Amino acid sequence: MAKYAIQSKRGAPPRGAYSQGWRAGDFIFVTGTGPIDPATGNLVGDTIEQQTEQTIDNISAILEADGATLLNVVKVTVHLSDTRLFARYNAVYARRFSKPYPARTTVGSDLGHTPGMLIELDCIAYAAEKTSKRQSRTSKKKAAQRRR
Repeated sequence: MAKYAIQSKRGAPPRGAYSQGWRAGDFIFVTGTGPIDPATGNLVGDTIEQQTEQTIDNISAILEADGATLLNVVKVTVHLSDTRLFARYNAVYARRFSKPYPARTTVGSDLGHTPGMLIELDCIAYAAEKTSKRQSRTSKKKAAQRRR
């Protein structure tokens, strides 16, 4: 089972001691990220709709850095600075993710570590590990031996 960190210049840069994501076997864990412009490191958007779009763009970029997409997401945790923003954030979320939607938890949180931030999102995706040809041949040999 492979285990390694995932980094993408197209995703929000870490603002602390953490990685953007990790692959562990068939699962990809994407860190909590917000509406940060990957090029400037600045907060993007004044509305929950704008910030939700940028946050999902950042999550998508990190997933794509390891060959996955939003379609592979199975679990999402969302932190809103104000739970009264739920309906507006949910409208963007429902448009960006596809049915059947991932399992999701949405909570109210103090996002004061970045003034003006209205949303932070993390996720877990399931995307089968890609194997090299060498690994595939080895796996085939082992499978053949087990059948004997």
